[in-house]
Amino acid sequence: MTGPRAVLIGTMGAGKTTVGRRLAERLGVDFLDSDELIEERAGKSVQDIFVEDGEATFRALERDTVAWALENHEGVLSLGGGAVLDPATQALLASHQVVFLRVGLADAVKRVGLGVGRPLLLGNIRSRVKQLLDERTPVYQGLARVTVDTDARTPADVVADVLAAIAPRGEQL
Repeated sequence: MTGPRAVLIGTMGAGKTTVGRRLAERLGVDFLDSDELIEERAGKSVQDIFVEDGEATFRALERDTVAWALENHEGVLSLGGGAVLDPATQALLASHQVVFLRVGLADAVKRVGLGVGRPLLLGNIRSRVKQLLDERTPVYQGLARVTVDTDARTPADVVADVLAAIAPRGEQL
């Protein structure tokens, strides 16, 4: 196996799931969201894992799930916003086509709404999203082979930019 055609990273609200599904469709491959796979494997929601088992348990599940997906999934893979903070995951990502979907604070806050089902957004959503962006953006940038801005853009436009960036030279996707 060669691994995913593209691995999408970025903070919550960047559009990883929306863009990932459309990108997979355009490439004619399967889409996999690491958080959805964690929920399937654990038999409960990410939010319930955080509340009932704690963030450390979630991060261990996340690390194992992402490692499995990077080795076994050949389509488009979307990672949870914090997955890239794990050093082992960072090392595994080095050999993959990593695409950072960059979103600004205003668009991220609009897209995540009230943060329902997002355990890291308890409290003041705008300040928490800003903190996550400030903390994680340098990590995303350091891991990405490609960066695509998503602010004020349609998913179709973002997908077109990702396709153009990941296509082998001279190949139209």
